[in-house]
Amino acid sequence: MVSQTPQKINKKIWFILAIVIVLVIILIIVRQIGIAKKPTDTDKKKAESTEQKAALTVTVVQPEQQNWKQIFTANGNVAAWQEVVIGSELSGQRLTKVNANVGDEVKRGQVLAEINSDTIRADLAAAKANYAEAQAVLNDAITNHKRIQQLKNTGAISAQESTQYQTSQATAQARLDAAKAQIESHQLRLAQTKVIAPDSGVISARSATVGSLAQTGQELFRLIRDHRLEWRAEVTTTDLYKLKQGMTARIFSPDPTQPAITGKVRMIAPVIDPQTRYGLVYVDLPTTQAVRMGMFVKGEFDLGEKSAITIPQTALLLRDGFAYVFILDNDNRVTQQKVTVGRRLGNRVEIIGLAANVKVVSSGTGFLTDGDLVHVAKAIPDTPLSKQLVTTQEH
Repeated sequence: MVSQTPQKINKKIWFILAIVIVLVIILIIVRQIGIAKKPTDTDKKKAESTEQKAALTVTVVQPEQQNWKQIFTANGNVAAWQEVVIGSELSGQRLTKVNANVGDEVKRGQVLAEINSDTIRADLAAAKANYAEAQAVLNDAITNHKRIQQLKNTGAISAQESTQYQTSQATAQARLDAAKAQIESHQLRLAQTKVIAPDSGVISARSATVGSLAQTGQELFRLIRDHRLEWRAEVTTTDLYKLKQGMTARIFSPDPTQPAITGKVRMIAPVIDPQTRYGLVYVDLPTTQAVRMGMFVKGEFDLGEKSAITIPQTALLLRDGFAYVFILDNDNRVTQQKVTVGRRLGNRVEIIGLAANVKVVSSGTGFLTDGDLVHVAKAIPDTPLSKQLVTTQEH
């Protein structure tokens, strides 16, 4: 064998190393190309989204921030501001006339009923006769006393006799005063035979009937003073501190054809009922036929304006007793989110805790589930049916 020289061996080694290096570079390039061609998760999702068909075509809106009035609702009774009890001050006499009935408007001093006065008139006549007799006795006593005083100065009578005549005059004067007091008493009883309205107002109740026997303190009529009513709203302890004196309140009549009645808070009760845990708020009402005393009605207190995040009512989904909205992401997929509903105004609803920069599905929420792919339409045309639905929701 012919031995190789060291130079040839070195050339062969360098040639092999060059081939190995080239192969390694080729493998690295091939690997990089393979990685570049491998689809990512995002590409897979896009591919799947492209292949998957949209579940529904919907419209989306962004929540709006609006200033809404704060309304606090309560219930309560309509009562008289002051109800006057009118009764009899005589006893043992029968009613002869009843001039007023329930619902009648009466004026101060008007005669509501009359009680039999024949016996009292007879007693008054007897008292006047006694007064005349006492007056005559007093005149005679005065004349005798004057004559005795003249004789006393001459010494014809004693001091004891003079004192007796003086005492007789004083006794006659006392009897005259008693007769006069008797007349005034019978005149007062005669005036009490007429039941008088103590103030102007409207009769709310009547128990007086002709022929019945009047008794002292017996209730004959009830009078709503000045025809003035008030609404006594029942408010919980926590809500009572939201209300202030002078606030405006709107009371709704049970008759839907009647407009709301506007009143003002006159007073807030200083105590809470320990049984019901409610406090009363007294609201003065104007004179109206829309409400009557004794009605249990609903009302609203105006607490001023407060900012609210609102969405259309159609964007709200009620399911299993909870409220949800569907939020649209950048891949046109919807995410179901549970929300808390606040106030309502027309066809819009306040949503508490919802961000203002999200996109919310406003139509077709009842047909969607969490994670659905949707197609977003620009807008829904205003058809007559859609206008009718919006009008119905506002009412």
